[in-house]
Amino acid sequence: MGGRVIARGVWALVRGVDATLRYRLDDPTNALATVRQGPAIFAIWHNRLALCLRVYERYIRRPQPTRRMAALVSASRDGARLARVLELAGVQPVRGSTSRRGAQGLLELVSWGERGLDLALTPDGPRGPRYVAQSGAIDVAAVTGFPIVPVGYDLSRCWVAPSWDGFLVPLPMTRCITRFGEPLRVPRGVADAEREEARRELERRLLRLTDQPLAPARGG
Repeated sequence: MGGRVIARGVWALVRGVDATLRYRLDDPTNALATVRQGPAIFAIWHNRLALCLRVYERYIRRPQPTRRMAALVSASRDGARLARVLELAGVQPVRGSTSRRGAQGLLELVSWGERGLDLALTPDGPRGPRYVAQSGAIDVAAVTGFPIVPVGYDLSRCWVAPSWDGFLVPLPMTRCITRFGEPLRVPRGVADAEREEARRELERRLLRLTDQPLAPARGG
């Protein structure tokens, strides 16, 4: 019961702060045109989770109300809290990470993609290193054929948490520049060397969307 109450409070706070924000869209490669054609895999750095659901609502679901998303979240206690918030936002949580239930989580995520849902991952989560992409998004793209769409945002004013990822907490009345990067396609049955190059390319594309002055750091 306590977890659900906390989740409702967090979601209400996110929505309340979001209502005061000034959004600006930056989509130089017209990635949203690709997104409109069908399901996609959205990749966003772990420290930008605070507004990721509101970004999805504003730019993806609002123009296409039938769109739904499944998101991979950690199998940890913190992940359980986030899963409850995702459910309140109408997003299907899938439990798994690089350290716990990793393979099972990716398989479950793929199964939701097969049902037509968008998919979402944090390539450097849940433990980092910050701004270093892991292979999960590449693995899912190689199975589903969905394009990976890098997503980022930067805030004119925010609090940076003293955590491994430098989690960004938006302050009210902040300007939020939301960026969609060039979609990345991974061929089915891609070879290992090409898979690693795709991982590095995803990392590069996400970093190009990242203006907030936080250097890569080792995970905890």
